[in-house]
Amino acid sequence: MKREDLILKWLDNNLNSEEQKAFEQLADYEDIIRLNNAVGDFKAPKFDVDKNLKTLKAEFNDKKSSKAWFKPLLRIAAVLAIGFSIYFYTNTLDTNINTTVAQQTTIELPDASSVELNANSSLRFNKSKWQSNRDVYLEGEAFFKVAKGEKFDVITADGVVSVLGTQFNVKQRSGYFEVTCYEGLVAVKFNGKTKKLSPGNTIAIIDGKPIRYEGEITSAPTWITGESSFTNIPLKYVVSELENHYKLTINSDSIDTSRLFTGSFTHKNLDLALKSITIPLNLDYSKSGSSIVLRRE
Repeated sequence: MKREDLILKWLDNNLNSEEQKAFEQLADYEDIIRLNNAVGDFKAPKFDVDKNLKTLKAEFNDKKSSKAWFKPLLRIAAVLAIGFSIYFYTNTLDTNINTTVAQQTTIELPDASSVELNANSSLRFNKSKWQSNRDVYLEGEAFFKVAKGEKFDVITADGVVSVLGTQFNVKQRSGYFEVTCYEGLVAVKFNGKTKKLSPGNTIAIIDGKPIRYEGEITSAPTWITGESSFTNIPLKYVVSELENHYKLTINSDSIDTSRLFTGSFTHKNLDLALKSITIPLNLDYSKSGSSIVLRRE
């Protein structure tokens, strides 16, 4: 292993026994330790090169000796500076996962909990700080399977979901916030209130109005298997969800989108999806390229 790689792994406390021995056998091992002690209070990115160089120069009174020591120490200082910068950067960087229209993906959190991220959604968390900061930021929709005994908060623009060993779905779109518990217990915080949900229970805040209802206890939301389902949901949110799963734009200006819809649509067949929505509401539609117009029959 290269000298610089050994130093970087040593800075990250990641040397195995053989690498530790190789590190200790470096010709400038003692110099590296000495320099590390000298910059023990270093906090990236405020590394004061001039100040540390002056400190090093002061340790060597003999000019010839100083020149002999100065060049290798300068190289060490550069490696240490890079190492500290890399360490600082990687330990403050968040993990961001985004899906586009018609795309779903699976994410594993640092505690082995899993997340199914629905289309046109984003998830953010800090992997390196997970033990002290168990916050997951969500925009869109996701289904969480939490590892037994683990706890974290799902933070959205409309509310916070606190969990402990459970399975639940969170949906946060513009004007729409919904949480459904499938296993265990979840606590939902919104508008200064906290509501607890047991399996089969759902709470939704739609256009600022809280709605709580019980449903059939199932193992997961239907969108996981390619179908979006709704119970008494304003049509405008159903149309918006349809746009999340098909690459198209829908014009619904000529119809009443505040009408409530109960039903579902598939993610795999556009015509079938449109019929599933329009027929129950006595609506019709026309297609032109990637544009759909909804109208009354």
